Amino acid sequence: MPTIKKYTLNEISQAAQWLLSELKGRKVIALHGTMGAGKTTLVSAICHLLKVEDVVSSPTFSVINEYRYDDNGTQKRLYHIDLYRLKDEEEAIRTGVEDCLYSSDYCFVEWPERAAALLPDDAVHVHLSVEGDMQRSLEIA
Repeated sequence: MPTIKKYTLNEISQAAQWLLSELKGRKVIALHGTMGAGKTTLVSAICHLLKVEDVVSSPTFSVINEYRYDDNGTQKRLYHIDLYRLKDEEEAIRTGVEDCLYSSDYCFVEWPERAAALLPDDAVHVHLSVEGDMQRSLEIA
């Protein structure tokens, strides 16, 4: 049964915290949603919660952004991947996406359907949708 969280943009930090708590140790998160649904905004909020040291930006042109954060004295990485501009799974492999997905670090993947076969079996599929002017919805499938 899917788990759903509704929130407004002003509540994005709480939604990000809720999602992190629902992951239960799983590290690859496939973010599904239309353009403007808030995928990058959600990842930015998660980076803020984790106190990422780097400037967070959209990976639309770079495909993969790597961020660092401290986890109880241990340096960890978080990958933010945007597959929108890729043609196929082969291009994703050449870009290094597969290395990130199997790194055991957090990987947030926008437009995961572009390379669905590369995702690990335990990837968490999160569907974001816009509900009205201010309301958003996160559904963990």
